[in-house]
Amino acid sequence: MDSLMIKVENVSKKYKLGQIGGMTLRDELQRKWARARKKEDPLKKIGEKDYEIGETFLALDGINLEVKKGERVGIIGHNGAGKSTLLKLLSRVTAPTTGAINLDGRVASMLEVGTGFHGELTGRENIYMNGAILGMSKKEIDKKIEDIIEFSEVRQFIDTPVKRYSSGMFVKLAFSVAAHLDAEIMIMDEVLAVGDVAFQTKCLNKMNDVSRNYGRTILYVSHNMNTVRQLCQRCIVLDHGHIIFDGSVEEGIAMYIKSDQEASTHFDLTQTPRPYSRMGVYLRAFSFDFVDKRVQFRYNEPINMRVGFDYKKTYASLRIRMEIYYFDGTEIGIYESETFGVDKTGEHFADMSFTPDILPTGKYFTIIDIYELDGLNRHWTQDHPSQRFYFEIFDDDPNGIRWEHEDMGHVRMGKLYLNKQ
Repeated sequence: MDSLMIKVENVSKKYKLGQIGGMTLRDELQRKWARARKKEDPLKKIGEKDYEIGETFLALDGINLEVKKGERVGIIGHNGAGKSTLLKLLSRVTAPTTGAINLDGRVASMLEVGTGFHGELTGRENIYMNGAILGMSKKEIDKKIEDIIEFSEVRQFIDTPVKRYSSGMFVKLAFSVAAHLDAEIMIMDEVLAVGDVAFQTKCLNKMNDVSRNYGRTILYVSHNMNTVRQLCQRCIVLDHGHIIFDGSVEEGIAMYIKSDQEASTHFDLTQTPRPYSRMGVYLRAFSFDFVDKRVQFRYNEPINMRVGFDYKKTYASLRIRMEIYYFDGTEIGIYESETFGVDKTGEHFADMSFTPDILPTGKYFTIIDIYELDGLNRHWTQDHPSQRFYFEIFDDDPNGIRWEHEDMGHVRMGKLYLNKQ
């Protein structure tokens, strides 16, 4: 348990912006041709910043870190803090600009849904391919493949090309592969956010099991503080490329939550990261406002909001979903708008409101998801900015009870009526 599995020494990672950023050579040639004609970048997302050629960004700055065998380490921090960059360095996806990284063991990583999978191959073929990448023989994979398929819950589709899988199916199979193949180090980046709650619990139990009983070392990045609490025994907080805390889980979460609660009423979303590159391409939210210019509301008064969008195409059936969380990351519920359409491109604003009468006194945050409904009533997310919008609910009734969230939960159910005989 005391043997060192990961050692990071004075690691920095610097990116040069404004030059290479396309996914293919064709993309880069398109960008170069557009610049030569002084035209807008044809691949730039709506609202994306135009970087100067050669401008640099220091994603990580002098990181030092040691992780022992069997440790379960949660890595948390704001968007842009350097979490994903650190995991990419540890996964050998990219190399550090300065410093050294030493790993003692094979690494299984999930940095994004479907990472390491080939869309044209079936689920079964991808299991063998991932095992081969980890250095396992076909015989070794043969011994584990039934357990992998059973755990993944996608047996019915295991011989179907994974390009036809939903994001949830991707997660289930990819996690099952990572958890069952013989890798000493597991690296997970926010991947469980896509799966259903039952499968999340199943994954957390599996990670706990392989760490405690098989000595696997786990690095886990998430914005869900409850999953960090359930899985991790150590917490690292990153901020602007620096480690600002390394210690107990509760202390790390408390530091992160305190620094994350921005009492702002206006948010510029043009540069806010999105979970996946396909989001924010044709529809992109560029602003969010609390219309009343405040973030404190009485439980029975409406919270009025306005979201600004930029559209590159028209939509017939859109909805806005607002996911509500208690300030510690506990999921409370969802508010959804009615269906609406957009018949012209350009900038538009959506005004919306909800009355938080089910929310007891406390601090909360919401995130927004804008999705399209197709003819089969399926949901296709168009934009999902990774920004939390904090607000606070209070009840000034002098005869009201003091609400204890730990004992009473996070939802005010309403009045209990007595049926008099």
